[in-house]
Amino acid sequence: MKKRIVVKIGSNALTRPDGRLDVTRMSALVDQIAWLRQQDFEVILVSSGAVACGRRELKATHELDSVEQRQLFSAMGQAKLIGLYYDLFREYHIHVGQVLTMKENFEPGEQYRNQQACMQVMLENGVLPIVNENDTVSVTELMFTDNDELSGLIAQMMKADTLILLSNIDGIFTGNPADPQSQLIKEVLPGTDLSDYIQTEKSSAGRGGMQSKYATAISVQQASIRVIIANGKRDNILIDLIEKKNHVPHTEFIPSCN
Repeated sequence: MKKRIVVKIGSNALTRPDGRLDVTRMSALVDQIAWLRQQDFEVILVSSGAVACGRRELKATHELDSVEQRQLFSAMGQAKLIGLYYDLFREYHIHVGQVLTMKENFEPGEQYRNQQACMQVMLENGVLPIVNENDTVSVTELMFTDNDELSGLIAQMMKADTLILLSNIDGIFTGNPADPQSQLIKEVLPGTDLSDYIQTEKSSAGRGGMQSKYATAISVQQASIRVIIANGKRDNILIDLIEKKNHVPHTEFIPSCN
């Protein structure tokens, strides 16, 4: 039976310091996901980056509030983002399908089942689902906290074996990651409380931060799914994680046996 992996790529792993999309990094991650598929893994990709894409495409003619900005830039950026993924995966003869979702779709009921069935039939036919929040209609209380939360819900919905959260940081540290005295926490057993070590700052390019990654990891771990937090800007990060190379820094949440 194929192993199923959900890979979430955060905005900070996909953007350059100037906020523009890092197409070279995006291409490298696509190469690695293609490798995972060649190793007989089923992959679901949860990708940020749409708003960052759209923001660089257009200069608004008048001042926009935060909701208008998010709707406009995500609508434009999502088209550009999925187009780039389409072209990059096509080099490997991998078909992709776009799944735009909202928080209400994860409430028990018909929408939940329809969404689950859609992704299941995609996987059964060799199509790679690329998931993102439908930012054009999801605002305020309708929004996910961020794509960390979304990826955790997808991992549980699709009964994944592993959830990999990629950002621009190696994992959870005992202090500020920039402090040489801080140590990377490599393994987190069920029931371990790391809340004293979690930095509350939001990410520079996205809505999340380590706090949301930690909350997602704990929830998914309790659902008996392994969670890995790692740095998506490291070369060959996905391949090295799967091959269990000891030198690769990351934080791994060992799944509960429940």
